[in-house]
Amino acid sequence: MYIIRLIPYVGLKSSPDERGFKPAPCFLRSWTTTEVSLTPQPPPAPALSVSLNMKYVLVTGGVVSGLGKGVTASSVGVVLKACGLRVTSIKIDPYLNTDAGTMSPFEHGEVFVLDDGGEVDLDLGNYERFLDVRLTRDNNITTGKIYQSVLEKERKGDYLGKTVVPHITDAIKDWIESVSAIPVDGKVGPADVCVIELGGTVGDIESMPFIEALRQLFFSTGPDNFCLIHVSLVPVLGVVGEQKTKPTQHSVRELRALGLTPHFLACRSAQAANILNIHDVPNIWHVPLLLRNQNAHEAILKQLALLRVAIPPNLQEWTNRAETFDNLTSSVKIAMVGKYVGLTDSYLSVVKALLHACIACLLKPSIEWIAASDLEDESAKLTPEVHTKAWETLRNAACVLIPGGFGDRGVKGMILAAKYARENKVLGWKGANSTEFDEHAPNPVGSRTHMGSTMRLGSRRTLLQSSDCITAKLYHNPEYVDERHRHRYEVNPEVVEHLEKTGLRFVGKDESGQRMEILELASHPFYVGVQFHPEYKSRPGKPSALFLGLILAATGQLEAYVKTHQNGSI
Repeated sequence: MYIIRLIPYVGLKSSPDERGFKPAPCFLRSWTTTEVSLTPQPPPAPALSVSLNMKYVLVTGGVVSGLGKGVTASSVGVVLKACGLRVTSIKIDPYLNTDAGTMSPFEHGEVFVLDDGGEVDLDLGNYERFLDVRLTRDNNITTGKIYQSVLEKERKGDYLGKTVVPHITDAIKDWIESVSAIPVDGKVGPADVCVIELGGTVGDIESMPFIEALRQLFFSTGPDNFCLIHVSLVPVLGVVGEQKTKPTQHSVRELRALGLTPHFLACRSAQAANILNIHDVPNIWHVPLLLRNQNAHEAILKQLALLRVAIPPNLQEWTNRAETFDNLTSSVKIAMVGKYVGLTDSYLSVVKALLHACIACLLKPSIEWIAASDLEDESAKLTPEVHTKAWETLRNAACVLIPGGFGDRGVKGMILAAKYARENKVLGWKGANSTEFDEHAPNPVGSRTHMGSTMRLGSRRTLLQSSDCITAKLYHNPEYVDERHRHRYEVNPEVVEHLEKTGLRFVGKDESGQRMEILELASHPFYVGVQFHPEYKSRPGKPSALFLGLILAATGQLEAYVKTHQNGSI
């Protein structure tokens, strides 16, 4: 039984031992030398002037939400990138929240964290994985950011006493033009094409300022620099088996009434019919191929006047990846013990990282979702059947993965799952706890913090302490690794010595040597706990080292892999 990603803020309880050792808090609230401010600032002026020939591809949606606008936008970017163009992306979320940091995973799904600490919509994770780019917090525009930026300028007198009305749409346009010119692929200079996804559906009252701003952007950039793709639903009535286009007709009519006419319709349906039809496919890696096979790239390039500079798209890597996954027959059973399993999008990046790792091992992931609270003793009293089934699922899994979470609900179940995977009791202290779980803990870890402003966020450096550990071997023995963080609580340095006496090894620390970043259990085949979120940087074809190690260990391939890839790359 194997485990990765221990919850970073577990409070272990114990009582003084026979030596008179006084328990201390195991986990403390994380600290930073510079607090991360989440107050939105206008994006910095790009190093180079905004290109007059910047091309924009806008993806909107109609009829219903959840049609896959994000996958469509990402796939369009993949095809254009395969044509030799540099592509960046922007996601517009019309909600009034400043960012996604304090939004409920049950309602909104996963909060994706970027290198600069931006807490953004999960669709930006899709963009990074598909396009293999590094985005910034400014690539996610929200109504809250726009309004706050405009109101701050109004208070400063920047508008010279004018009535603040058109300044909202001006701010949106300026933001888009500035961010689209910021390189995200590690090269110098702005991208050739910016793919913009407008969240929500056409007609939503909260998206009206963005619709108007995008309408103005279309006329200011010119028809050769703007392409609008409208994603809509073409349902099939089960009674007659006929595709119905009336919902799409109404959606397009409403979009045109707002001043935008789509150049292309991407119709979602269950059947493979109609032009540019994004029908159901075995996996999302087929979507770029689907667009390529329907010559969508040629139509888009023609609309943007880029046919002369583009090259034929080479998507052989995507073809191989999609076909490999379709032909896999063996699978590995993974127990996912979490707090938000009712909405699997809450762990989207974790699921994708597992998929990337499994594909590298020529396996299909078989994820068994377990609500952490179902493993607790209270569940045995209230819902004994659910409790029994949860434990059976855990015992039958080849490996266990415990993602992090906030608050005290389900924490006991996570500890029980970690204990079961560990198969031996590490510590039995009482009295050590965290105020995150128990406000009245006798030895509190830290005080309550302000929501959304005090977390340790973004890419941080972890120094590996030894080359003789599983983690270092999986990363191929670098001096350090850079991974993304999102947490408030971490291991108390005062208890590190006592934890290490039990067999735990802290093989990764921050640059100060005070923050514990990676732990391993020496007596276990693969028992790794990390403070950071390695799933955020996993890519198709370049899986996260730790997720790959988990799957390799679960299938008995880890030792052979380490020997074979000592000097290679994942």
